[in-house]
Amino acid sequence: MKQIPEAQVRPTQQSAPINEELSLIAIQSKYLLKDTTQTKIYLYVDAFKGKNPISPADFIKLYNLNYVIYSDYGTRDRFGYGNVKLDSSNVSQAGQKIVISYEIKSPDKEYGVLLSEISQTGTLKKVLNDLTIRFKKQGVNQTYGVYTASSSQPLQRHYINTNEPFTLKRATGGSEQLHVFYYNHDFEAAGSPMNIAPKNVSKSLEVDSSFTISSDQQLAFTKEGLYNIFADTTQSEGLGILVVNERFPKMTRPQNLLGPLLYMSTNNEINEIKKAEDYKKALDKYWLTLMNGNAPLAQQSIRSFYGRVEEANQLFTTYKEGWKTDKGMIYIVLGPPDKVQRSKDREVWTYDQRGNAQNVNFTFNRKNNQFVDDHYELVRYAEYQPIWYPVVEAWRNGSIR
Repeated sequence: MKQIPEAQVRPTQQSAPINEELSLIAIQSKYLLKDTTQTKIYLYVDAFKGKNPISPADFIKLYNLNYVIYSDYGTRDRFGYGNVKLDSSNVSQAGQKIVISYEIKSPDKEYGVLLSEISQTGTLKKVLNDLTIRFKKQGVNQTYGVYTASSSQPLQRHYINTNEPFTLKRATGGSEQLHVFYYNHDFEAAGSPMNIAPKNVSKSLEVDSSFTISSDQQLAFTKEGLYNIFADTTQSEGLGILVVNERFPKMTRPQNLLGPLLYMSTNNEINEIKKAEDYKKALDKYWLTLMNGNAPLAQQSIRSFYGRVEEANQLFTTYKEGWKTDKGMIYIVLGPPDKVQRSKDREVWTYDQRGNAQNVNFTFNRKNNQFVDDHYELVRYAEYQPIWYPVVEAWRNGSIR
């Protein structure tokens, strides 16, 4: 289970006593295959002492790391295990996150589940992270990392900002020619969880342009859109990089703020805003109308809603912005799940109580995708209606904080 912090609106001035308790809020992970025998693991940890991020030096003193490689979820068949000695060579900082890197010996298997356990020294407190690894799949997505100038570790996310310098590096080093295909395509946002009608979506995308680059050389993409990178053009799956505006994952442009509102608005409301000459005034009017002219409540609701949107962008962006994904839609409306269960190609999110129901489950199935290897689609049911609409109504009347 990955703990995902819920968006909260906090007053700008607080006089509460300072809490110095240690906490690991979340762990994200990725891997790069060096070859068929060695795999490099990266853990991206949100570690705090009170409200302040922990430094790498303090993290090394305070925490231990162990791992086990299982054959699959729900089994005790182990391929390998070990303890990782944490020191300045494998613990660093990227932004506010602690990044841990370590290598494991790859089992002679197609697939495995790596369970990493970070425990606090001298206590029973621990946080687990599970990572599915396809040890034999040697595509660009599995062997190349995206590095920015601000970090010596590869990005865990799938997006970079326009004009942000970055480098593509192979886990084993060296330089080779890579092929890039650019798609200037605006992908649709997720449909309603109750919409069980079959999708009428084209299975192919038109390539707008293509070019070649060399790995291990600094690059910067100036045009927003989706870039898919291959070492061999005969491969069907590449390394997808979504290039987004300089403010992303925040959404501040009035024309961009409209998109996520479709999850809590009627078609007529959306169309009225689209027709307006001034998007910002139309958006302000929309929120004030919902809150019956209560400006402070409208401002608080705006912060809460777009705080969720920003977190969805951080957590779930794949080949399209996080707020457009099925996971992003559920997260924005319902918040972080109370429990997450994972298997090889499935995630189940459980909410203890939402709308008019208890123990509500949302199932996401992993689907093959030519851009990313963690694309999930929601299993939709008409029965979600009595759960969904009361929560949407709570957004519309300002009840959600």
